[in-house]
Amino acid sequence: MRPGQRAERMGNQVERENSGAAPTGRTRVPRWARCRAGQWVPGGEGNAGRRWAWTRGRVLTAFAVLTAGLLAFHRAVPNSPGHLGSLLEVFLPWLGLVVVLLLGLALLRRSATALVALLLPTAAWTYHFGGLLLPGEESGPHDLVVVQHNVSDENTDPAGTARALTDAGPDLIALQELVAPALAVYEKTLAPDYPYHAVRGTVGLWSKHPLTDARLLDIRPQGVTEPWNRGLRAAVHTPHGEIAAYVAHLPSVRVGASGLASSSRDESAGLLGEAVAAEPLKTVLLLGDLNGTVDDRGLDPLTSRMDVARRGFAFSFPAALPLARIDQVMARSATVAHIRTLPATGSDHLPVTARITLR
Repeated sequence: MRPGQRAERMGNQVERENSGAAPTGRTRVPRWARCRAGQWVPGGEGNAGRRWAWTRGRVLTAFAVLTAGLLAFHRAVPNSPGHLGSLLEVFLPWLGLVVVLLLGLALLRRSATALVALLLPTAAWTYHFGGLLLPGEESGPHDLVVVQHNVSDENTDPAGTARALTDAGPDLIALQELVAPALAVYEKTLAPDYPYHAVRGTVGLWSKHPLTDARLLDIRPQGVTEPWNRGLRAAVHTPHGEIAAYVAHLPSVRVGASGLASSSRDESAGLLGEAVAAEPLKTVLLLGDLNGTVDDRGLDPLTSRMDVARRGFAFSFPAALPLARIDQVMARSATVAHIRTLPATGSDHLPVTARITLR
């Protein structure tokens, strides 16, 4: 083909394209129906910024599936080294925020695949924690109201703290970190409404109902040589029968670069679980600062034997920005129907109150 003929042919092709005519031997695809592989394009190439794609968001999809796996199979995460499984379980409810973040990114990225994948962690979180968001059931005639509070050994207003706890109208009040001279203030302030009380070491129980057989509970982990009395057991004679009340303060845990340091806490939880298992009374209440959440496998010796709250998150620590509920109320042969926090006191913990339905 001569140069002149080639130029003439190219000119004719440009003229056909400008006039909207289809090239010879080809069918022109309407602009509104144009699409790329794997994409729905509602308005053609001019709407490229508004496309929803199945091929986008693969990283978001992977994170959604990973989050669902951690929620559903958190017990499969090994606890060694560094008690990583327990560390994950302490903050397990907060994976819901990860789901919300991934949802925002999926909408921003306009990834249909990621949105569908987010159904997995949403379902897992709802199954695990959704029931805690439901309103509490109506109180019944055989209910007890209890309050659990680590009052802090640095609390500068023990009298105000005691008055704040009585405002909830509980039948039982369990306290930890009781030290002199604050202990005398708690005893004096609570005495008018709670004539029965027992204190062993740094833990105590105040009751509207008579207490008997109060004794020290040995839950000291090995290696602790200094005075360490953080367990108490007493029988409470309620109008609905005799129950055993346990008050405990398990060892603290620390989060560091190597993970969660919780060996002493886990050992003490095991000793407490053995005491509960050996308790002859049918109904048992456990109130305490357990330095762990009910999802933490370190508290398995207790959660495997006792029921936990069915309603309410009640994050209690730290008081300034509560991230986890480490102040617990558990029961055997009774139901912890609902748990919630009370207003802040002079402690670094928030008080929690729970309604116990006796069976």
